[in-house]
Amino acid sequence: MTDTPDLESRAAPQDHHALRLWLRMLTCCNLIESEIRSRLRNEFDTTLPRFDLMAQLQRAPKGMKMGELSRHMMVTNGNITGITDQLEKEGLVVRTKVETDRRSSLLKLTPQGKRVFARMARAHENWVKTMFGDLPEGSRDALYKALGELKLQVVARQGQQ
Repeated sequence: MTDTPDLESRAAPQDHHALRLWLRMLTCCNLIESEIRSRLRNEFDTTLPRFDLMAQLQRAPKGMKMGELSRHMMVTNGNITGITDQLEKEGLVVRTKVETDRRSSLLKLTPQGKRVFARMARAHENWVKTMFGDLPEGSRDALYKALGELKLQVVARQGQQ
C-alpha cells in the first residue's frame, strides 16, 4: 500500500457531490503520481521532475531555453537550473549559450540522454497502461470524454474572470 493520503476520505456523505468528485480526482492523481515517482526512483534512480524536464527536451529536438522550460514545467528558473546541473554532470543534457542573448542558455538532450529517456518513456507508458488496464475500455473512454468536457468548462470560466 502507499503512504499517499486518501483525500476522498475527508469528505462527509452530506458534502456536495462536486466536492466529493474533486477529492476523488485528487486522490486518483496523487496515487498514480506516487506510483510513478516510486518506479522512477526504484527502476531508474531518477525523479519525476528530471523525467519531466527530459520529456520537454525530447519534444524539442532543437533545444529549449531554460526560461521556456520553467514556463512549460510551471517551476522556477532555479529549479530548472538545479535539475539541469545534475543532468549535465551525468552527460544527459548539454547546455549552450544563445548567441543572440548571452544571458540565456539552450538545453538539448545528448545522444546518451535520448537513449536513457527513451527507456524511461517506454517504462512510463507501460506503468500507466497497467494502472488503467483493469478499467474497461468503455469506462476509460467515458472518463477521457468527461474530463475533456470538464477541462473546457474550467477554461471557459477562467476566461470569464
